[in-house]
Amino acid sequence: MRICLIAAALLTLPVLSACGGSDEAPAVTQAELSKSLQDKGLGDPELADCAAQVFLDSGMSQDGLRVMVANGQAGEQAEQLSEEDVSKVGAAQSKIAADCVKLGG
Repeated sequence: MRICLIAAALLTLPVLSACGGSDEAPAVTQAELSKSLQDKGLGDPELADCAAQVFLDSGMSQDGLRVMVANGQAGEQAEQLSEEDVSKVGAAQSKIAADCVKLGG
């Protein structure tokens, strides 16, 4: 079960896909991010909601959050995020594993 939950936290890496954003675009919401995580394979809605909130609370830029909700190819995620957002994704994944994983089981 623990492996499954850690894998769920790591699912966020492929979520980071090619997309840009402008400062004029509306802010990414927790509901949008949660739905995107679910659409990309994080099947448990409660876990996806928790993970989405962690990403929002992490201080990631709106451009970084838009990358996460965009459709695109995995593998380019690190290239699409600022160095600061990459760092925040790593910290968020650890927090997701610690705080949200218990929700999935």
